[in-house]
Amino acid sequence: MNRDWESIFTTWSQGPSKTEEERAENAERQIRQAIQASHKLQNRNIKVITQGSYRNRVNVRRDSDVDIGVICFDTFFPEYPDDNVRAQLNESHKDGVYTYAAFKNELEEALVARFGRRSVSRGSKSFDIKENTYRVESDVAAFFEHRRYTSASNYLSGIEMIPDDLSPPMVRNWPEQHYTSGVSKNTDTLRRYKRVVRVLKTLSNEMAKNNIQSAKDTPSFLVECLVFNASNSCFNYSNFKAMVREVLAELFNNTLSDEKCSEWGEVSELKYLFRDSQPWTREGAHQFLNDAWNYIGYS
Repeated sequence: MNRDWESIFTTWSQGPSKTEEERAENAERQIRQAIQASHKLQNRNIKVITQGSYRNRVNVRRDSDVDIGVICFDTFFPEYPDDNVRAQLNESHKDGVYTYAAFKNELEEALVARFGRRSVSRGSKSFDIKENTYRVESDVAAFFEHRRYTSASNYLSGIEMIPDDLSPPMVRNWPEQHYTSGVSKNTDTLRRYKRVVRVLKTLSNEMAKNNIQSAKDTPSFLVECLVFNASNSCFNYSNFKAMVREVLAELFNNTLSDEKCSEWGEVSELKYLFRDSQPWTREGAHQFLNDAWNYIGYS
């Protein structure tokens, strides 16, 4: 049966309802309150941010949870461009006495005190806070600041965690740069970039429910990054069906081999999209794009 894809895509392009947004905001507010009530954390230099799809306004309706980062700036993880910069900075820096492990344990104590043990589950990378009628389910991750030094006096500020199982040994993200790049892309495409991201994320969810393996294997974050790497000209259409067709076609052609996409980055433009450190592959992304094209029924 033919489907009215234009109407479907128009619906999918819309953000979450006001009620869903309010429940996400309530979750973030309660986590801030948990930290403020903790005698161990309340005087530390901590910033709580909503990250991921909610922060970047590419979350789709009925997204199951909100990602919240709790960042401590009392200690940082450094990354140096060379040994000379490392040597210069070691003269003024000393090893921190507050460890990441201690911070994560104290965050767990604060969350349990606020929400109750039954509502807080500790995973290797984050804490899961169960939802209720007032708040959405939340993934709460502890981070130290990560500093990528470009010289002895300049650095890019990101965030870093150490998973409990050390698999991988560490995770680095760049939420502020991701947000800024996404806003810029959305502005340059007349606010169409984020709408197309929502369309393809919802499409991927539907494909996964219909047992299409490539969709099951493709994280929503990867979908967002793929659309980010589509040329702005792909969004120069007045209807979603044509826009999505152009985005899929260009991304499909550019992921046929490593040559055209080896320099692609995540939305932050500070991490390569297809390198060995990533949990996905160029081949897997290409298969998803092919399956998405066929699922819609483009010719």
